[in-house]
Amino acid sequence: MPCVLLAVSLSSLAVLCVWQHIPMVDVLVYRAEGEAVARGGDLYGFTVTEWRLPATYPPFAAVLFVPTTWIPVPALKLAFLAGNVLLLARLVTLSARLAARSLPLPALCTVTALALWLEPVFQTLLFGQINLAIACLVLWDLTRPPGARAKGAAVGIAAGIKLTPAVFVVYLFLTGRRREAVTATAAFAASVALAALALPTASTGFWTRHLYETDRVGRSWIVDNQSLRGLVARALGDPAPGLVWLLPAAAVGVAGLWLAARAREDRWGILLTAFTALLVCPISWSHHWVWCVPLIAVLLAEGRIRLAAVTAAVFTARTMWLVPHEGDLDLRLPWWQQPSAAPYPLLGLALLALYAVLSTTTPGDEYAHRGPGVPRRA
Repeated sequence: MPCVLLAVSLSSLAVLCVWQHIPMVDVLVYRAEGEAVARGGDLYGFTVTEWRLPATYPPFAAVLFVPTTWIPVPALKLAFLAGNVLLLARLVTLSARLAARSLPLPALCTVTALALWLEPVFQTLLFGQINLAIACLVLWDLTRPPGARAKGAAVGIAAGIKLTPAVFVVYLFLTGRRREAVTATAAFAASVALAALALPTASTGFWTRHLYETDRVGRSWIVDNQSLRGLVARALGDPAPGLVWLLPAAAVGVAGLWLAARAREDRWGILLTAFTALLVCPISWSHHWVWCVPLIAVLLAEGRIRLAAVTAAVFTARTMWLVPHEGDLDLRLPWWQQPSAAPYPLLGLALLALYAVLSTTTPGDEYAHRGPGVPRRA
């Protein structure tokens, strides 16, 4: 029965992709980046697709995208779709490991079939994004046993591809795992150096100019952006909220990392770090929130069934797509539609606040780091 459920879920997804002629636009951007590297083009000068999308990742990512130029576009899209489904299954397995639970094959099939329809996962598949790959790299690395060979390297590589995972390096430093933090930093530096050797001009341009051009990524005020900046911009009706966004984001960043560093269990430290990063990043598209999968797994493992159900409902309801969002309507939403337009940052803030309250009800002693899901104190 679980295998049948997974087959039905995958078939429904495939039919939807064909019926709606899903373009998988990010796959086309990745392929264009690979072509720019292979042919010596201007990596940050092109735009592709009818939406005129540019390259936004560090040059190291473009180097990794070169193999996407070796196969035709239809086959590449199919490969991304199949690969993301496999990565989802892997993320489910890693989430179970984070929650200190075993997951037999029937349960893995069932959970993967259901997780396909979580909005961040669903959008990742439809866009042909790499969010699941990044989450798997980070979660695999951080859930390995203490002292594992080259632990931290995968976190550094993930940061070299998409930058945001660099916040986990800060988490490692704050929690006293200096060796892992140094390994992650070295891996990140190696990715930068490798890209600089292969693409010196593009690397100089990215690190000195393009990194700070947030408009390259897209309009930060649209409902697609589920970060604090998007929430504030829509609430104020101001596409450039400036310090009104930056100061609260800085406060949330400090508070979130402080809570993560004090967390009694590594699994909560990892989750708090991930959601803090999603909140404070200038742009966190809805499909970036694939960390909802391990969050739901941990809540279920701890017996917080109602919280898990609410979380799953929030990440399935797709309320941000139900409010008016054509043109600049995102900036003219009435107050009663604002929560529907920003479900993920509101949930992220609630998560930090709830953990802060719950953490004050138990002793705040220092804890020694142990495995995921294992208290840091014997």
